[in-house]
Amino acid sequence: MRHRFAAVISMCMAGLTTPAMAHEVPNAAAVEAMARQAMASTGARGLAIAVIDDGQVASVGAWGERNEAGDPLTTDTVMYGASLTKAVFGYLVAQLEEEGALGLDQSIADMLPRPLTDYHTPDIVNRYADWSALDERWRQITPRIALTHSTGFANFGFTEPDEKLHFHFDPGARFAYSGDGLITLQFALEEGLGLDVGAEAQRRIFDRFGMTNTSLIWRPDFGVNLADGWDAEGAVEPHDERSRVRAAGSMDTTISDFASFAAAYVRGDGLSAASRAGLTRPLLPITTHSQFLTFQSELPVEQRRADLAAGLGVVVFGGPQGHGFFKGGHNNTTANTWLCVEATRDCVVILSNDVRAEPAFAGLVQAILGDTGAPYDWEYGFTPNAPQ
Repeated sequence: MRHRFAAVISMCMAGLTTPAMAHEVPNAAAVEAMARQAMASTGARGLAIAVIDDGQVASVGAWGERNEAGDPLTTDTVMYGASLTKAVFGYLVAQLEEEGALGLDQSIADMLPRPLTDYHTPDIVNRYADWSALDERWRQITPRIALTHSTGFANFGFTEPDEKLHFHFDPGARFAYSGDGLITLQFALEEGLGLDVGAEAQRRIFDRFGMTNTSLIWRPDFGVNLADGWDAEGAVEPHDERSRVRAAGSMDTTISDFASFAAAYVRGDGLSAASRAGLTRPLLPITTHSQFLTFQSELPVEQRRADLAAGLGVVVFGGPQGHGFFKGGHNNTTANTWLCVEATRDCVVILSNDVRAEPAFAGLVQAILGDTGAPYDWEYGFTPNAPQ
């Protein structure tokens, strides 16, 4: 589906106002009109949008259906956060670093009581990953390397022929998206530092910011108002009740809750100014044509986007309105995006329980925030024949 995104994005943008520079964010009625137009253009059954204006939640809305029965999608419907979880995890790690619990450039070998490769019982492999085939380069992995997607791992070890993680390049050498890189850091925090990542996220972030319907692990009360999803062919898939905390993508949330997090994040609540700035500093250049496939060739230097880089759990970029950052989330039935402009502290959050909504995201973000220079061609681009 991704190779058709450019054409669909252009179609969805054609009817939306897209000024080139920063502008006043639209009101709730205007956002609703945009959302309904995007749903009509893509055939998506459910869409939720929140707008942050100068660090404050300006509007939150949800439209369409949350399941095949036709129950309405509401601003309190629990939706799958997917890889937006990674940005939450980055925020948590920044807090731990500020408190002195870890160093961003500290080797995970300094956290763990035993070598990482020793941990390969069935329970650990099932819960985290299989590191048993790694060489000594695992000692080079740091929190910064994990959060900038530069461990050298595949996105997930189960995609490897032997279902074990391997190094495809030296840690820290380049960006290549890896969920299991973050899972490795999660393991170091839990096994080495004795932390419960799910409980820490709950205490430090979800409770702090009033995110009452958000968790990194399934809660039975979520079933009262829960979103199932639609895939690219329009088939319904039940919401997955995730029974394990996964720092790379186990979060359930609502558009109201994540709007609160987005506003707190852009304000820097719970962090010093220096730690907050460090989250969205360009730490590692991104040198590929697109985000996926993971192990595609790097572009020649002259073809790379010079402003595109990895931050801590987010991607950062420059544009007409200055420095910005974003994070997406995606699976077969989920499409999410969150993007902020640092200078104005303006953000948009889009959650959808229908993956068909995704081609409209670039147009929606531009209509709401103006021309940010967001790298959606990289986010949704597709490189055929690239090794994964």
